Amino acid sequence: MNVIVDEEKCIGCGRCEEICPAVFHLNEATGKSEVIDPEACEFVGCCEAAEENCPVEAITLEE
Repeated sequence: MNVIVDEEKCIGCGRCEEICPAVFHLNEATGKSEVIDPEACEFVGCCEAAEENCPVEAITLEE
């Protein structure tokens, strides 16, 4: 699964990191979320929840 965070849309709320810390991390330098391990989506299964709970729809999942 390919996980994409649109940095232009991301507001740095950190919700994705709270929901799925194995995959997402809030970059302190940019204040935006970044994908740290897209492979973890298949094992932990929380990427869908992070996508659904992003308030600005900055997360996209592609098969």
